Amino acid sequence: MFIVGRFSLKTKTISGNNPVTNNRPKPKRTTTRINRKDIPMKLNATYTAVAGILSLATASAMAQIELPEVNPLDLHGPIICAGSSTVYPLAERMAERFQDEGYDGNVTIDSIGSGAGFSRFCEAGETDVANASRPIKQKEIDLAAKIGRTPIEFRVGTDALAVVVSRRNDFIQDLTLEQLAAVFSTAKTWSEIDPSWPNEPIQRFSPGTDSGTFDYFTEEVFDKAKEPLLSAENIQLSEDDNVLVQGVAGSPYAIGYFGYAYFEENADSVRALHIEGVEPSAANVDNNTYPLARPLFIYSDSAVMKSKPQVAGYINFFLSYVNEEIVSVGYFPAPAAAMEAAKQAWLNAMK
Repeated sequence: MFIVGRFSLKTKTISGNNPVTNNRPKPKRTTTRINRKDIPMKLNATYTAVAGILSLATASAMAQIELPEVNPLDLHGPIICAGSSTVYPLAERMAERFQDEGYDGNVTIDSIGSGAGFSRFCEAGETDVANASRPIKQKEIDLAAKIGRTPIEFRVGTDALAVVVSRRNDFIQDLTLEQLAAVFSTAKTWSEIDPSWPNEPIQRFSPGTDSGTFDYFTEEVFDKAKEPLLSAENIQLSEDDNVLVQGVAGSPYAIGYFGYAYFEENADSVRALHIEGVEPSAANVDNNTYPLARPLFIYSDSAVMKSKPQVAGYINFFLSYVNEEIVSVGYFPAPAAAMEAAKQAWLNAMK
């Protein structure tokens, strides 16, 4: 179900009573990647090789802090997560692996956008973990304080925001940030951006205003101003990334943006543009040349983690093994220093 311009709710409950099938041998404390039938990965050989090297290098660099060993077999009780649709595939993968290694409870993950996820965590206090593709805002921290929560930030990865067009679009390869701003605001036709491009209306697809992706895009492209994008002609908003993919793929004159994982999953129907001459790739994220790279987070609270060992264990497990899974999901490892900080935050929360 989705509501264009507001949000769609995508919920998955991963149950320990219905184990994920994994026919590969399981080494001690390590599980080979789960082949999820519902989210196929389309990673080419070059990308996989480069990203694999980055993942190994990051894993080696972050070996300085080791969290206490967690045995999922010893953990019980539900875990409730909600938030970013961008973080959703990664959270789903980690929850599946957590359950595959013995956790017998349920992990519920709601894909409702970062803003809505923070609302459920900071205002309603009904979730244990908030997934986010943007940092928490001060007003959200203040709301959390009113219910006795202090959000703790854990950096879990990096996303390259992909600006995409249909595979049938044969006239755009690259946009500057200035052109990108015009495309998503004042320009009515493609020829207004470049006279050599078709004199056809621009069809725009954007995540909705509850989305951390929307917040990040407007911050980077419009210097935090939302009105230019919201007032643009032919703009369709949705919190459902699949709606955005289908909309862009359906017309050679459409354009949209979303997390890199969704681009990878749909690379047969959409293609990613270069921004300022730089393509979104593992190498360009790692060397900080791609202009639209952004951090990915999960948030929790010390009291929640201490009162619910399964939540503390899940976050520990997430931080310990995310770099083994993140590349195959379509994202990129966080810098080693950021992962060190996340692990230290976990240790501090459990004191």
